[in-house]
Amino acid sequence: MSRGSHRPHVIVPRRTPHRFYGHGIPGVQPEQLTGRLIVIEGADGSGRSTQIRLLVDWLESCGHSTITVGLKRSALVSEELERAQQGNILSHTTLSLFYATDFADQLENQILPGLRAGQMVLADRYIYTLMARDLVRGMDEAWLRNLYGMAVVPDIVFYLQVAPEELVQRTFAKYAALDYWESGMDLGLSRDMFDSFLKYQSLMAAQFQRLQKIYGFHVIDGHRPIDVINRELRRKITALLAGKPIR
Repeated sequence: MSRGSHRPHVIVPRRTPHRFYGHGIPGVQPEQLTGRLIVIEGADGSGRSTQIRLLVDWLESCGHSTITVGLKRSALVSEELERAQQGNILSHTTLSLFYATDFADQLENQILPGLRAGQMVLADRYIYTLMARDLVRGMDEAWLRNLYGMAVVPDIVFYLQVAPEELVQRTFAKYAALDYWESGMDLGLSRDMFDSFLKYQSLMAAQFQRLQKIYGFHVIDGHRPIDVINRELRRKITALLAGKPIR
């Protein structure tokens, strides 16, 4: 948004009580969570981080206090998780529990306090990426749902959908190399990392399609220009905050 443009007046006339997907966190009263949890999902290269940065600027210009969270940002285990991935020494179950610990720590120490304080919490990926990754690796879906029963149900979830062929081009343009895990090399899909990346991201997209039907994501076409996508996100969030239907 340019400095000279009119800033929208974002209002919150009423709040929908929060709830957990399952067992939640002991002692947490959902009615005390007065903030909003906004989730942006999508593969690396889909534009998640850029959109979150723009949304933070916009929300704060409208007078909202914001905090951001994301994968592998826990003060408790993020460094250990990074080292474990570099060594590729963990089983799929152990790695899944590692990520769940990272999420649980952020949930308890950042997400829930932010929601209690009435803040806008923006998540650069949430439990859906973790579940999709594990489902692709053959983990039991019922076990995963129970594991992430501690999670707060977001107020809105956006999934930036970008084709694997476009993702690989964006990744090369930014990093000049493909990531081992984002290419699914641990699955033995192909000896060629480029080919493995395309196959893995296709599998991930299929899982997100399944999860979207269960959790009701708003699918956003991530192939469009950044400003066009951001306008759509702002429009939907404005409707959310005003208690209006989201289209």
